Amino acid sequence: MTSDLLFVYGTLMRGFDHPMAKLLSANADFVGAAQCRGRLFLVKHYPGLVLSDDPADIVHGELFRLRARDAMLGEFDMYEACGEGFPPPTEYVRQMMQVTLADGSVREAWTYLYNWPVTDLPLIASGRFLEH
Repeated sequence: MTSDLLFVYGTLMRGFDHPMAKLLSANADFVGAAQCRGRLFLVKHYPGLVLSDDPADIVHGELFRLRARDAMLGEFDMYEACGEGFPPPTEYVRQMMQVTLADGSVREAWTYLYNWPVTDLPLIASGRFLEH
């Protein structure tokens, strides 16, 4: 399955003054606030999402519909250093997952999962990067 939806939870969200956040907002339509099951860790000045089976572990973010899916995913793969040419294990991996919108509807969307150990990283317990 493939999707033109992208779930973001960190520096790609609206309001960030970063070239890649601006690229996303210029080439995608904001669908709405969304959340997924997972845990959020502070890696450096940016977060990393790790999947969780615990229903209490919620990460909050935003859902976008990419206008040029393949081109944009290629750009974000390079930004997240998991695109072609990056040796494994990459820091992030792009994966499809279920996200829930504020109205309760569930969608399948791409997101970037943190792929390195989180043992020594601080947990963002609220699941909201903007509030850490």
